[in-house]
Amino acid sequence: MTKLGGYGEAALVEGSVEFDARDAALLRAIDRTGSVAQASSELGRSRARALNRIEALEAAFGSLVERRRGGSDGGGSRLTEDATVLLNRYERLQVALDATAQVPETVLGGTVTAVDGALASVETAVGPIRGLHDGVEQGQQVQVRIGADAITVLDEAVEQDPDSTSARNRLSATVSGIERGAAVVTIDIDVAGTTFQALLTADSENRLELREDCEVTLTWKATATRVVRERQ
Repeated sequence: MTKLGGYGEAALVEGSVEFDARDAALLRAIDRTGSVAQASSELGRSRARALNRIEALEAAFGSLVERRRGGSDGGGSRLTEDATVLLNRYERLQVALDATAQVPETVLGGTVTAVDGALASVETAVGPIRGLHDGVEQGQQVQVRIGADAITVLDEAVEQDPDSTSARNRLSATVSGIERGAAVVTIDIDVAGTTFQALLTADSENRLELREDCEVTLTWKATATRVVRERQ
C-alpha cells in the first residue's frame, strides 16, 4: 500500500508500519557505509534506535539488512535484495509524487448543490462542476481543484458524447496563451474570465492547430476533480 501525505511526502505502508523518507535515508546510509553504527552516526541518530527501527521494518517488509558479527574487519552490514526492491519502490513513488506536485491546478470556489455518493455537484463561476468530495454537504462552500494533466482539450466542433454527461465535466473556452516546453505544452484557456491550464504534447497541439483566441472545448472526468471543504 502507498500513502501520500503533504506535498513532497510519501510512504509505503504494511499493516501499521510506514516506510518513509527517514527509513529510506537509513537504508541508503547503511548501503553506503556498510555499517549500521556508521550510518547512524552519519545521520545523527543513535545506533540502538536505528537497530530497533530496522527490526520494526523487517517485521513488516521482510529481511532488509544482513549483519555480520566479529571477524578481523569487525563485522559489518549490507542490504538484502528485499531492501533494494523496497528502496526502488519508494523512489518510484516519490518521483510520481514530485511530478504530481509540480502539475498546476485550477482552483474554483463554489457552493455544493447536490451530493450523490462519492460525487458532489458544485455551482461555480464557470457553471456546474462535478467531482469527488471529502465529506461535503449540500449548501457548503467548497473549493474545486482540477489538475492541468486531467484536462482534455477538444476542437470546439467535436460533438458531445451523450453517454459521458454524468461522468465528465465539459466547458466551452478560448485559448489565451501557449507556453511550449521541451516535452510539454502548457495551454492557458479562458472560461468566463477564469483561466484554466491544460498540459498537451506537441503532437496534440499541432493536431488541434491551437493558437491564441481560438475556440476549444475542455473536458475532464468527474473522478479527476477534487471537491474540498474551505478552511475556516
